[in-house]
Amino acid sequence: MRKRIGILTYRGEAGFVEPGFLRRLVKEGNGMGADVFVFGPQDVQFSKRRIKGFIPAEKGWKSEWFDWPDIVIDRYRYYPLAKHSRYLPFRKQNWFRYANSRFTNKFNLHQILQVDPLLTRWLPETFAYSRSTLVSMLARHRLVYLKPTNGSGGRSILRVEKTEEGYLLHGRTKQQAKSSEKLPSIAKVCERLEAWMEREKNGREDFFLQQGLQLSLVPGRTVDARVLVQKDGKGIWGLTGMGIRIGSTRSSTSNLHGGGTAMAAIPFLVNRFGQEEARRIVLECKELVVQTVARIEQHFGQMMEFGFDLGIDVHGRVWIIEINPKPGREIFRQLGELRRYLQAVRRPLEYALYLIEQDAQRKDQSFG
Repeated sequence: MRKRIGILTYRGEAGFVEPGFLRRLVKEGNGMGADVFVFGPQDVQFSKRRIKGFIPAEKGWKSEWFDWPDIVIDRYRYYPLAKHSRYLPFRKQNWFRYANSRFTNKFNLHQILQVDPLLTRWLPETFAYSRSTLVSMLARHRLVYLKPTNGSGGRSILRVEKTEEGYLLHGRTKQQAKSSEKLPSIAKVCERLEAWMEREKNGREDFFLQQGLQLSLVPGRTVDARVLVQKDGKGIWGLTGMGIRIGSTRSSTSNLHGGGTAMAAIPFLVNRFGQEEARRIVLECKELVVQTVARIEQHFGQMMEFGFDLGIDVHGRVWIIEINPKPGREIFRQLGELRRYLQAVRRPLEYALYLIEQDAQRKDQSFG
């Protein structure tokens, strides 16, 4: 009997948020012998225990009724929050067997990780926004970032850079429009940041301040490493791949859909740091990822995959910038690593099928 895997995501009037990836997920799952379908919270009929699921059609998507899934992969990426009021109440009900537990926002995650003495060396200074905190951080650091707790894709982030003439602000709005200006005083910076937060926040979302890092391994560009770590078909964590993202000129972030470009990690690091130091950096990135996912699962329960955005500063020191529980895979396509991209798509499905098998074995044992 074919296993049923539901993919929970946002479905709006214009369709799905990441249709290309979702189509590939359904196709790969079908090839693995499972019935895979995509649905939003509004598509569930609880009284009849069935779901109006969507599968790719020649043009767009077609819907049909599916029985209750054996497992659900939560791929719901909720921004802007105003449109997504039904997701959190829906997700908290645990009507389904989920492959991945609920997560938290970026600032809360930092608070959880920083109490682990093994992880503190990789964490930049991070505090809730206040005027006094901004002043004290700019006294210690030339760069400070203002970030939304639930942002993604580099949206709504503002970089504050202290110069001899005053302060330079670079940012990217919700709509990915670039923003840039010079301000003469810290008082003006505070006013600008508070206006930015008011305009950019989703619902009652908060913002936090984070120590800026010297990540210009390419002059004038923001550079970071994206590491994708996933569980396989045996439930074991493994690194699927790593790539370098180089931001566009005058961009506050390196995100690919903000105009950034991708490069293979090893050649880039060898060229910048030499063979031995590049090897040390890569090994440290692996160590960091393994230790961090272990800590996250201790706190949140069973997880499935993470995209780590790691900063490698000009001295070769590694930093955790951001951790995303519902990561993209586009960096591997940009690098031309199509086999790795397909592996990255298949891994969540392999893990979901593994969990279904584990559940079936436990059921057999309880009846045995």
